Amino acid sequence: MNGQAGFTLRGRNPDVLTCIANLSNDEVFTPPGFANRMLDTLAEAWAADHEGANLWADSTVRFLDPCTKSGVFLREITARLTTGLADEIPDLKARVDHILTKQVFGIGITHLTSLLARRSVYCSKHAKGEHSIATSFDSDDGNIWFERMEHTWVRGRCRYCGAPQSIFDREEGLETHAYAFIHTDDIKARIAELFGGDMQFDVIIGNPPYQMKGGAGGSSDSSIYHLFVEQALQLEPRYLSMVIPSRWMAGGRGMDNFRKTMLTGQRISHLVDYTKMSTAFPGVDFEGGVGYFLWSREYEGDAQYTLFQGEERHPTIARDLGAHDTFIRDHRALGILERVQAFREPTMDTAISADTPFGLATNFSNYRDTPFRGSVALYRTDRGRRVVAHIARSDIKKNTHLIDCWKVFLPEAYGERGAIPALVLGPSIVAPPASVCTQSYLVAGPLASEREANSLQSYIKTRFFRFLVSLRKITQHALRSTYSWVPQQAWDRTWTDEILYGKYGITREEQSYIESMIRPMENGNE
Repeated sequence: MNGQAGFTLRGRNPDVLTCIANLSNDEVFTPPGFANRMLDTLAEAWAADHEGANLWADSTVRFLDPCTKSGVFLREITARLTTGLADEIPDLKARVDHILTKQVFGIGITHLTSLLARRSVYCSKHAKGEHSIATSFDSDDGNIWFERMEHTWVRGRCRYCGAPQSIFDREEGLETHAYAFIHTDDIKARIAELFGGDMQFDVIIGNPPYQMKGGAGGSSDSSIYHLFVEQALQLEPRYLSMVIPSRWMAGGRGMDNFRKTMLTGQRISHLVDYTKMSTAFPGVDFEGGVGYFLWSREYEGDAQYTLFQGEERHPTIARDLGAHDTFIRDHRALGILERVQAFREPTMDTAISADTPFGLATNFSNYRDTPFRGSVALYRTDRGRRVVAHIARSDIKKNTHLIDCWKVFLPEAYGERGAIPALVLGPSIVAPPASVCTQSYLVAGPLASEREANSLQSYIKTRFFRFLVSLRKITQHALRSTYSWVPQQAWDRTWTDEILYGKYGITREEQSYIESMIRPMENGNE
């Protein structure tokens, strides 16, 4: 072995792990710099909890990455331990072997990533191969385990992750994406099976897969990152740190219990949040941003919260994560929301429909381009364009009371990838009687007249309205619950920001803040 050459990859130019392409937007390789920021946060918390002790100088601490891809977390942990344990274990070869066999463990998410991770950590895809820097492993896997797992199908879906059988019931040789860490009812037994019966991890850290293709039905994917967090907590580590999409703080199907547990548990000591994914992960872009948290078993209190809004880093401040059912990312908005809520007015979510208001999916195709006897207008989207078709009234089975009234259609989805200032919502549509829409829209109504519909639309276009929506809208989707902090008004006038600022006592400074966050929207019916 040539000195510490195997552990100086961070100093090389370039680091190979900064050059490899991501598997997808949902299985993202963690940049080494980002991984090291997480490890810095962990080390600082360890020192604070252990009278200044150096985490990397402790030869008894065990680390697990349960969803390793490139192996970057395990590699960087190994590099730090190699330096930190120099006094305790002076012989470099013995020191490295101790770290790799006793302290650092991983579970690959695919066969390919397990090989990549071993190459990153052991300098060989075979842990006991001739080029491996570990010397006492009995198997080629070492402590980075992977075996092909199968889903457990129940009525066409996996009971653990929701994967559709039609997509992932695959022949031998193709990845099933049945991740071992979350495909078990007893994670402690699974870990004992993989690494030994007395295995207790002090630190669990990683960047799990974010979604399962088709898991929510049809073309919709389902979130699975929270399943990795929940399983990790079952292992009772001292510390848990994971990279997950920031959308968990505000929405997502099936995320209510997870969000409540995480926000109100007071065990998160640090939360770092990027509104723009590419700020943290260059070259990767999806709606809502990403962040990482540090959960500590012995901690109880407010979290040290750091927000990166676009490219701007806000000062770190102490935040009560559970103050509201949805976490408000920018603390400057708290005073405005509290002042509005003090009026105790009915909120817009009670006047807006649920998803798929008329039971017509986005891809509904039983329509005609021209009117016919007994038809009603159908507002739909076609490859991003808004078009009006015509449909038989008899095809509408849901919310029939909304057909023959005035109403406003609100786009169900509108994405800006973390842009500031933002529009937040796409243009709304004042819809006359004898009209319906597909799943592309939600319906605000019923309204008694065109005047009321125009009044509501003027309200939607205000920065005030869209600002309050933005506090709950992290992803591109704006479902009914997204409007639960927006108060209803009387639909008897044209609403403007000036009127609303006056009504709710919004200060000049707060007005400037709102207007720095929200772009003006064009007037006129869309």
